[in-house]
Amino acid sequence: TLEETYEVLDAISREDFDDLRGELGDLLFQVVFYAQMAQEEGRFNFDDICAAISDKLERRHPHIFGDASAGNSAEVLARWEQIKSAERAEKSQHSALDDIPLNLPALMRAHKIQKRCSAVGFDWNSLGPVLE
Repeated sequence: TLEETYEVLDAISREDFDDLRGELGDLLFQVVFYAQMAQEEGRFNFDDICAAISDKLERRHPHIFGDASAGNSAEVLARWEQIKSAERAEKSQHSALDDIPLNLPALMRAHKIQKRCSAVGFDWNSLGPVLE
């Protein structure tokens, strides 16, 4: 699955839309395949996946799908963080870092951790204290 994702990213970066169409098909096959396995195990099906992403988009973008308004991108990002924080609380995730996947490549995981820490005000103004 990860390899298919990288192939999609490669086609996007090369702006090869014929290749992208095929690679997106390969990635979609992975989704359908995992959904079928889950359905056979009685866990969920493809319709459940579609409903989940629809619900998530509506919940996370009230300025588009709801009555909320956002005057600028900073307001959208601030609301996004509030929504994500509320979602973490519902999942009993007490830290902004709890839902960062453990299997991300190390550098990507470190970057995501740093961004999350910075978003909640834990950051340094200069490199010196980081290296101490």
